[in-house]
Amino acid sequence: MAGPMSITPLRQQYLRIKRQFPDVLLLFRLGDFYETFDDDARVAASALSIALTGREMGKGQRVPMAGIPAHALDNYLGRLLAKGHKVAICEQTTDPEESKGLVEREVVRVVTPGTVVEPNLLEQKANNYLVSVVVEGGLAGVAYVDITTSEFAVTQLPLEQLATELERLTPAELLLPKGTTIPELKIEVTRTAREAQDFYLEDATERLLRHFGVTTLEAYGCADLPLAARAAGGILAYLTEMQKTSLAQVTALSTYSASAYMALDPQTRRNLELTQGGRWGAAQHSLLSVLDLTKTAMGGRLLRRWLSQPLLDRRAIEERLDVAQWLVEHATPRAKAIATVGRISDLERLVNRARAGIATPREAVALRRGLELLPELREVFGQEPPTAVEGLRARLRPCQEAVDLVKAAIVEEPPAMVADGDVIKPGFNEELDHLREASRNAKSYLANLERQEREKTGIKSLKVGYNRVFGYYIEVSNANRGQVPESYVRKQTLVGGERYITPELKEYESLILNAQERMLEIESALFKQVLRQLAGYGDAILGTAAAVAETDVFAAFAETAARGNYTRPVLTEGDELRIVNGRHPIVERSIPLGEFVPNDTELSGKESQVVILTGPNMGGKSTYLRQVGLIVLLAQMGSFVPADSVRMGIADRVFTRVGLQDDLATGQSTFMVEMVETAHILNNATPRSLIILDEIGRGTSTYDGLSIARAVAEFIHNHPRLGAKTLFATHYHELTELAQVLPRVKNYHVAVSEEGGKVAFLHKIVPGAADRSYGVHVAQLAGMPKPVIARAQEVLTTLESEKAGRPRRMRAEAPQVQVQMRLFAQQSKTLEELRRLDVSGMTPLEAITKLYELQERAKAGGGA
Repeated sequence: MAGPMSITPLRQQYLRIKRQFPDVLLLFRLGDFYETFDDDARVAASALSIALTGREMGKGQRVPMAGIPAHALDNYLGRLLAKGHKVAICEQTTDPEESKGLVEREVVRVVTPGTVVEPNLLEQKANNYLVSVVVEGGLAGVAYVDITTSEFAVTQLPLEQLATELERLTPAELLLPKGTTIPELKIEVTRTAREAQDFYLEDATERLLRHFGVTTLEAYGCADLPLAARAAGGILAYLTEMQKTSLAQVTALSTYSASAYMALDPQTRRNLELTQGGRWGAAQHSLLSVLDLTKTAMGGRLLRRWLSQPLLDRRAIEERLDVAQWLVEHATPRAKAIATVGRISDLERLVNRARAGIATPREAVALRRGLELLPELREVFGQEPPTAVEGLRARLRPCQEAVDLVKAAIVEEPPAMVADGDVIKPGFNEELDHLREASRNAKSYLANLERQEREKTGIKSLKVGYNRVFGYYIEVSNANRGQVPESYVRKQTLVGGERYITPELKEYESLILNAQERMLEIESALFKQVLRQLAGYGDAILGTAAAVAETDVFAAFAETAARGNYTRPVLTEGDELRIVNGRHPIVERSIPLGEFVPNDTELSGKESQVVILTGPNMGGKSTYLRQVGLIVLLAQMGSFVPADSVRMGIADRVFTRVGLQDDLATGQSTFMVEMVETAHILNNATPRSLIILDEIGRGTSTYDGLSIARAVAEFIHNHPRLGAKTLFATHYHELTELAQVLPRVKNYHVAVSEEGGKVAFLHKIVPGAADRSYGVHVAQLAGMPKPVIARAQEVLTTLESEKAGRPRRMRAEAPQVQVQMRLFAQQSKTLEELRRLDVSGMTPLEAITKLYELQERAKAGGGA
């Protein structure tokens, strides 16, 4: 084995830096490449599908190596982050040409999923949250930050609400103290375990106070929320270690209460297709896709937040509805608002890049141009706006100082990078202007030098040229060497001639090169100064950006309402939900105009609390159920709704149990998932909740399923804690009997037209119970073979006639009375026949056939 002195200085340097970052992939800059070594190389080669090679780094020291081109860093970085890796970027900090020995290197930043700042690695219309959680007893503290937008907030909530809040935030990265266990999440997230001391209350509080320069957390609302403060302090510790420059973007902290918003559990988000829809989770078939007519990235992010946090405060909802209504009623201002915000850049992320000192010249100009549009956007609301929009208009401040700064300092069309030169505007800096003038004069001299030297020497083929190795030179062909003046100094011999320099030429060359170097130094320093000054306006710009985002969202709400003929919901203090001609916003958009069949809904805790909805598959039950839930959520977001009219009390929760699916991650069957989700609803719903149930109990046998479905419906109706408004779709027609014995249960069904042996689904919800399921007709529409359809119809006719001859009913449970169902009735003839069976002599098919026959007889009460 090679000794420690046998390795190269480069290897020693690498190992020293790697020891500081043992748990991340170290991208080590070597010239035009970032290289990885040892185990990092193996990981990188596998993750990026690049070649794993090797490099000699000492006597007997050949180490694994895998590299990526430096110019393609962002592409590879994104792929590594997507696979959950953290990456340390190690740069060369001295010029290789000027370094006598080993080039100095150091890690300039560590990139993790929650600390990404590269624009092309971020989703424009979604936040990139770094979330921290501290759990103690039955409580959890949550803090989250998006360093690209400066959003930093904390809350403290019961542990049972933690999973729902994390699933709402969908963190890019989750920080946890080592050893912390949290409830199971339905989302995938990169988890980072941190040392417990990062979350100690005293240390975390001191870190927050020091960062914000205050003596108490009272102003931030979390002085009495120790778990929230600990989580926030843990985030600051992580940012200090991983990306210290990002701390400049964290300038404010807000405390929020999860109880101020409607909690939406994962199954409700999924079932109502809020952000992802369709069988494959495509975003274009979601509620978000219907509403997202926003024109800015800021507006898109805000819309997503509002969609995930419907409001519970009636006054706050009405304030949003007032702004949306004004824009609905004023089409011309709305059109101007949409056109204007569409020209405004992402002010939030641009100003935060300036704060971090990483904005480019073009980004600075984009920020200026966006701010310049603020007066035009303010005029959308008029000089004396009505009360509904005056507050929003007042917050659209132009930030004129920032505009004037960039306008004076940066040229109108700057290059991509400061190093490209010509970024700073003429007249902004006197020294820079002098250097530019001197450089221009020198270049002008050199441009005329070729003509002057040709005239002076008589050599018509003489040329003046430049290359990086020799600088400026005069080139003369061999045929004209005899005419070369003595003042020319030979510099390079070529096959066909010679290259010369003159003292005067070298003087001008030196002037040009020195001027260019000095100009780049000055421009770089001036641009950094501009970014620092912009950072000073950061809070004001962020306030303006928030108002632009709101204007964008409200304009999108209004445009959606105008295009889709939406109406303003009427909010009440009661618990009713009355919808006239409600429509499904997603389905309606996907079919030809005017073909969607609207439906009414009438729910209230006093009269029509539970609706039992029966009817055929493909008749529109699921669409109807979802549209009711979506209308409630839209209203509580502050949006108009797809209906002729809506009158509703505020719902505290919308619960859904829709669809069949296994949970392969936990090994839960379809039926177990169904029962777990139903139990969650029954344990958490209140009288102000809306419950949407679709086919409870179908994941098990018919009797088990019917029994569970009936018990669930009775429990919702009878339990004093529940009383929740409920839509209950079912194929168990026996459940319609509940309307005869439970006062607040009503029957509705999907209308079907039968004519000439053909069935048409009308998609209309009407009072009363359905008498048939039309399953055979659905099978026919699905393309089942004709022999299967014919046989199914024969069997159905036989079964229906047998059932008609032996009617039976299930006794309903009276309110607040516990009833135990009898599992075995006295059916002596059936039992006697069962005893006489020679089971051992029967084939499997004979046994199944006989069992089916006895079961049907038992269902009909035969043999009693």
